Amino acid sequence: MSQPTFAQPTRGPYDIVVTAFVGLLLISNVAAVKLIQFGPDVEVLGFPVLPIITDGGFILFPLTYVIGDVLAEVYGLKGARRAIILGFVMAAIASLTFLLVGITPPAADWPFQESYDGILGFVPRIVLASLAAYAVGQFLNAWVLVKIKSRAPEGSLWVRLLGSTLVGQAADTVVFCMVAFYGV
Repeated sequence: MSQPTFAQPTRGPYDIVVTAFVGLLLISNVAAVKLIQFGPDVEVLGFPVLPIITDGGFILFPLTYVIGDVLAEVYGLKGARRAIILGFVMAAIASLTFLLVGITPPAADWPFQESYDGILGFVPRIVLASLAAYAVGQFLNAWVLVKIKSRAPEGSLWVRLLGSTLVGQAADTVVFCMVAFYGV
């Protein structure tokens, strides 16, 4: 009797880095539902300077840009693009799954439907804003890093990392705010 044959799994660091990238993205998206406040209410000359309010995704989401930089630096635009698309697809699948689970009828004695909807409920505009901002920000981050690398000396790693992350994060923020809050 012959033994079945199986495809050999790849064992390179790329798969591990992409898995971390996608995992951090998904965890950040769920954590972003909670708003976090730092500091008391403080005004200076009538302008509020505190508190600083952000979403829970701020804890891990910046690491997606760091990992995106590593992917673009080591594997080039093609390798980074593949990870970005995988992250986008998985984030969309997660959002659709939360939607489908949320609209299915809960068990008669399950008292947490309202809580589920409040945390994982589907807010189309926010999901669209998040996916659009993620795609624009991550692709710009990777593209800028590769462009700087092709034009700057090899020793300019920090310029590439900081420059690309600044552009990517700025684009992410602008796109998210424009889509999520336009006309609100």
